[in-house]
Amino acid sequence: MVADMSLITRTEIEEARTRIASVAVRTPLVRLNRARLRMAGFREFAQTAPAIYLKDESAQPIGSFKLRGAYNKIAQLSAEELRRGVITYSSGNHAQGVAYAARALGAKAVIVMPENAPQIKRDATIALGAEIVMVGNASSERREKAEELAAAHGYTIVPPYDDAAIIAGQATCGVEIFEQLPEVELVLSPVSGGGLLSGVATGIKLAAEAAGRTAAQVWGCEPELAADAAESFRTGKLTEWPAVQTSRTVCDGLRTQSLGALNFEHILHFVDGIVTVSEAEIRTATRVMLEATKIVAEPSGAITLAAALFHAHELPKVRKVVAIVSGGNLDPALRVELESESADIAE
Repeated sequence: MVADMSLITRTEIEEARTRIASVAVRTPLVRLNRARLRMAGFREFAQTAPAIYLKDESAQPIGSFKLRGAYNKIAQLSAEELRRGVITYSSGNHAQGVAYAARALGAKAVIVMPENAPQIKRDATIALGAEIVMVGNASSERREKAEELAAAHGYTIVPPYDDAAIIAGQATCGVEIFEQLPEVELVLSPVSGGGLLSGVATGIKLAAEAAGRTAAQVWGCEPELAADAAESFRTGKLTEWPAVQTSRTVCDGLRTQSLGALNFEHILHFVDGIVTVSEAEIRTATRVMLEATKIVAEPSGAITLAAALFHAHELPKVRKVVAIVSGGNLDPALRVELESESADIAE
């Protein structure tokens, strides 16, 4: 593997693991039970799917993987930076990660959120003591407002994904997967700005290299309605989609308009492919989670299962797959909708 000075190192990932150990959970790897799939009415899936293991990041204290990167970043700030406070821009889960980490480290947190952020994520962020500033739905609007407030008040910006410390924190999830299931052949990660995908791919590939093992392939999973990352990966050129397009997907955590530049660099180096998934497939996979597991997944977290169940023909032919469930902050109203759909199908 050719070294690149701009890529994070195994040492940085190990330092991140130590740094976040007292806050972030080593989340479980849960085997998707075929019998429960059949009982829930998904007989065809139970017969055809490979062995699927769910990396349950909803088990984190904030219900999402975002705590890993946020805490790793904020824990490295100076006492003066913590005194001035931190700011970020997020649709929800990173907001909670920053709010949680800031509270744990005694810093003020300001969060710039879009108007279409789910109420459950707004409420959780406020409950963690953060101050919220609402703007329009474009990720570019959120970033610009955060930069404006940071310049005015001296806050330190904690980026949602395009930052080495954030990537290193998310990479700890990949290292855990490798340790929990060294023989895994394929790992599926959601992709939006690219923090989780770039981190997980880097963590797994470097851990396998250090252990002298063949690394699993790592693929990103993205909504068809917000497929800027898939286009960027295919063309090798960083692409941005307009907010009016990306905001159409039910996956509120995957509506970012473009990959981060540093994330894209890691993705080109370590990721093997990106597959896109339809809205209907995402909704079905979210229902499968509710009915066939004890995991409550938000659509952004269920997209990896959707890819495994519906897009096996596009993915490598393997026996063991890990699908990362990136978050479990499911909007209660959407849950009622999905359970109603299940009832209609049963009838």
